[in-house]
Amino acid sequence: MSLTEQELLNLKDQVEEAKTKVSELRGQETALMKQLLDDWNCKSIKEAQTKLAGMEKGIETLEIEIKKAVKELEEKYNIDE
Repeated sequence: MSLTEQELLNLKDQVEEAKTKVSELRGQETALMKQLLDDWNCKSIKEAQTKLAGMEKGIETLEIEIKKAVKELEEKYNIDE
């Protein structure tokens, strides 16, 4: 199968567009990784996921503590919901 000159030129254009897109995506990745480091002090996605899991666990713990404290206050002051 041989390609015509026009088909080869079209393929060349597609390759150039793909290279440009890859370059743009790499730039975006670099910017996002810098933001991740600056905002959350995480050097990798895995590190950020670990930190997020810890934060979610902390939120769950706080929610439990808050519910418990509210219940204690309701009982202490005879408050009905």
